[in-house]
Amino acid sequence: MEKRILGNSGLEVSALGLGCMGLTFGYGPATDEKEAIELIRNAYDLGITFFDTA
Repeated sequence: MEKRILGNSGLEVSALGLGCMGLTFGYGPATDEKEAIELIRNAYDLGITFFDTA
């Protein structure tokens, strides 16, 4: 997984990120909690280290 430096802090994150708003009620019914946790863990296992939760 390609990495990038985020801002001036030196924090290194994956070039690809996972937007987490779709896991909540933002786009309709919230994702089942167990499924959401599994999704996040699978993304991390694949090298995703940038999770947009804002």
